[in-house]
Amino acid sequence: MFIGILGGSFNPIHNGHLHIANYVYTTLALDRVIFIPTGDPPHKPATSLAPAHHRLEMVKLATKSYEHFVVDDRETRSPTVSYSVDTVTCLKSEFPNGTELGFIIGLDAFLEFPSWKQAAHLLEICHVIVCSRPGVAFTQLQSMRLLPPTPRNSLHNLDQQHTHRLDIALPSGNVMTLLSVPPCEVSASQIREQVALHRPIGHWLPLSVESYIIQHEVYQ
Repeated sequence: MFIGILGGSFNPIHNGHLHIANYVYTTLALDRVIFIPTGDPPHKPATSLAPAHHRLEMVKLATKSYEHFVVDDRETRSPTVSYSVDTVTCLKSEFPNGTELGFIIGLDAFLEFPSWKQAAHLLEICHVIVCSRPGVAFTQLQSMRLLPPTPRNSLHNLDQQHTHRLDIALPSGNVMTLLSVPPCEVSASQIREQVALHRPIGHWLPLSVESYIIQHEVYQ
């Protein structure tokens, strides 16, 4: 099996998240995609971050009609901060031998990857899938020391959408995949701002999620 993992705050989940998950699922022929919302930050409030139980329920609503999407609540149940390397390690132990895990991440977040806990080890234990993000260029990866040298023209072709996929062989024997994903212009911060102004948001996320936000007065 080849299973995708899409983690994040999902604050709230929106059509952009679903678009990326569907694109990766189709392009890489995944068997399923697991959505893993982050938990509440321990010991301190996060004023712009909705409580974990709300974000989890919104992810469940948004993915309900997709047979190939499942939701995992392990990080929302954790009383401490969860690190991606630990979550992936736990998931690997739960699936049969030979199961490949694809860790889906946006290019903007991946540029900060070297600062993550055991980043090099995470590259060794899963297939990292980096998806394009507006305003960020794949050519910026040339300065990342964790990665082998990659021709600039190959990265530039991704930025210009002349090509849509680039597989990079890593020293560990694993492969990292770069994907130029067709843009879906929506951001969670924009949605939160519109909710606070009592403006409609149904064109940016599933109607079931909009209804939940209104009913439970999330972000208001």
